[in-house]
Amino acid sequence: MTDTGGIVVFDGTCVLCNGGTRFIVRHDRHGRIKYAAAQTGRGRAIRLDNGADPEDPRTFVLLADGRAYKESDAVIRVFTLLGGVWRAAAVLRVIPKAWRDAFYRLIARNRYNWFGRRSLCLVSEPAAAERFLT
Repeated sequence: MTDTGGIVVFDGTCVLCNGGTRFIVRHDRHGRIKYAAAQTGRGRAIRLDNGADPEDPRTFVLLADGRAYKESDAVIRVFTLLGGVWRAAAVLRVIPKAWRDAFYRLIARNRYNWFGRRSLCLVSEPAAAERFLT
């Protein structure tokens, strides 16, 4: 991890999470962000080390700037790391964290029903393969 990048830990079986990860890969113009599926050894270790249940991949975790961001804070921080117009997402911080996280948890609880689930990680970004940690 560097000061200008981070590590995203995502649910590798969630269709929504995989789509979000593909979005980040496409818009990370400088290739600074790395990725670990929550189901991998590295993903589980990061989650465990940062207070997220490794058996329950609902909590999105981002390691950046020497700290762990979770849930809505992680989503907002990812957008700011992407730079450009995506930094405008920082305005979402004016919404109280409790509200943002409640909305995040609503989506997280229902993501498999609403978007689907696969038995294998769907992210297939050959150009970014070296940024996916196992």
